[in-house]
Amino acid sequence: MKRKAPLAVALVHYPIVDRQGTVCATNITNFDIHDIARSCRVYGVERYYLIHPMQEQLMFVERVLDHWRTGEGSKMNPMRRTALTDVRTAVDVQSALSDWGYPMARVVSTHARTLPGQEKFSFERFKGLLAEENDPYLLVFGTGFGLTQEFMKSCYAVLDPIKGDSKDDYRHLCVRAAASICLDRLLGTW
Repeated sequence: MKRKAPLAVALVHYPIVDRQGTVCATNITNFDIHDIARSCRVYGVERYYLIHPMQEQLMFVERVLDHWRTGEGSKMNPMRRTALTDVRTAVDVQSALSDWGYPMARVVSTHARTLPGQEKFSFERFKGLLAEENDPYLLVFGTGFGLTQEFMKSCYAVLDPIKGDSKDDYRHLCVRAAASICLDRLLGTW
């Protein structure tokens, strides 16, 4: 199934919960920028947004992007430059949607656990919607110990969690691995 619906990805660093369940902001890492951008590029995602309210964090991202897009990195590794072409920053999800040109896009969040009372999408259902509809979607990933429940309740839907085969139901994947798995399940041609 080929995708018809426009799709962007966002990695949200606030509002996030920490290990104790306190709302916090997490730091953007170099890996967040590169690894998810590469996965987005492989699967044809239109935009990849790094969301953070602090200007210093967004400036860090812009410095990394400048190095690989126009600086020395662009000469050293042209494939990295290509992967980072569609990476953007925003202070919040609504700013990202406006920048993308779809301020009313449907926001689908991800989470390692189910969220009672929230519309749920299985991977199969979401893959079908992306193939059949023209409505734009933003797929949101969280950092730390996940997006806040308030944020997820404001979303159009929550994607079913990734479940492995661990005996104790361990589900704390790094966000880069989770993004790759989700994109392959939704957009892969297997």
